[in-house]
Amino acid sequence: MNAFWLAIALTFASAAEDRPVVLVVVGAPGTDDYAKQFGQWTERWRAAADRGQAECAVIGLDAEEKANDGEALKQRLAELAKSSSQPLWLILIGHGTFDGKTAKFNLRGPDVSSAELAEWLKPIERPLAIVNCASASGPFLNALSGPDRVVIAASKSGHEHNFARFGDYFSASIADPAADLDKDEQTSVLEAFLAAAARTADFYKEDSRLATEHALIDDNADGLGTPADWFRGVRAVKTAKDGASPDGLRAGRWQLVPSRSELELPAEVRGRRDELELEIAALRQRKMELPEDRYYAQLEPLVVELARLYEQFEASPGATAAPPSSASAE
Repeated sequence: MNAFWLAIALTFASAAEDRPVVLVVVGAPGTDDYAKQFGQWTERWRAAADRGQAECAVIGLDAEEKANDGEALKQRLAELAKSSSQPLWLILIGHGTFDGKTAKFNLRGPDVSSAELAEWLKPIERPLAIVNCASASGPFLNALSGPDRVVIAASKSGHEHNFARFGDYFSASIADPAADLDKDEQTSVLEAFLAAAARTADFYKEDSRLATEHALIDDNADGLGTPADWFRGVRAVKTAKDGASPDGLRAGRWQLVPSRSELELPAEVRGRRDELELEIAALRQRKMELPEDRYYAQLEPLVVELARLYEQFEASPGATAAPPSSASAE
């Protein structure tokens, strides 16, 4: 192991209590075939978490009889509620149901509803990425949306109740370099979502089937969600009729497996960079609403601070080139 990777390993070892956590919840499979598929998806998440130096825990694959996985999930989330700057990834793999009023994720033991899970997540004081890979998962996006959260659902509503394949493709994309659209040597949550949605759509087209699942992503806390076909590259090019801000700005800055240059950035530099890039992206969305001189007057100090941030880092001892910024003055 070279000096760089040894330093990274020691850093994570000394901060084991403050690192990303991937919590995978595997629901009741129903059949052996589904159990095999869910196990494969879970192993991909384990491997990605390992590559990203994240803690990984799995609920639902032990051999306990009379298991109550809902209670186990509730307790584990309570343990993770302490404040942290490191994200929690909650991955739900399985089947879902919707009776016209209540959406539920099927577990061994009592199922968990979207409202119940929302209550369990309220105390969480850390960035949160939730990926519900189940059918009928749309209402979970509406219920779980919030500040500093990325929420992904395999279906756009509770009425899409057929088996969802999105989770298969998402688990394969989260650490796949081929899904890296902006070529920054890491795959973001947004990029994995777009890749998985595209592969899901291709499945139905190639099999001449009517698509029964349409994934959504929400990261602006409005609970509405955005489909993959509203994006060109990593930017949303359509907006909702009510003028809601686009999704994707935050999700494009989260990754489970960071690049080497990303790992080298100190946490405070990375945090301020993300804040500046979000401000620039939000300003860019308003460009057509502002007079040109006012737009550039607001943009200039943000871009200058971002450039100085990178210059200061690159001038520090042992630093290599900083990762490319996704901000643009377009």
